[in-house]
Amino acid sequence: MPRLSDIRPAFYAALHISPKGKRTVTTRDFVDELAKRNHSLSLHEANVWIEHHIDTFRDISTQDGEERTFMLYNPNQGGR
Repeated sequence: MPRLSDIRPAFYAALHISPKGKRTVTTRDFVDELAKRNHSLSLHEANVWIEHHIDTFRDISTQDGEERTFMLYNPNQGGR
């Protein structure tokens, strides 16, 4: 049975950290992590959840569609 408390940990489990320290998450990886926790969200639903619940990540996708990429940003750096 899916639990709402599993959604945020699934988001952070889908996080990728590059050698330079850049933190990104793709909608596809997030949905895959949710499936491991018995959640069935579409790519669109996952994007909506990220946009409403995670305010430290911004969309950096280079392609159109629902398979998006979000990157951690530091609001204290003035958008650099």
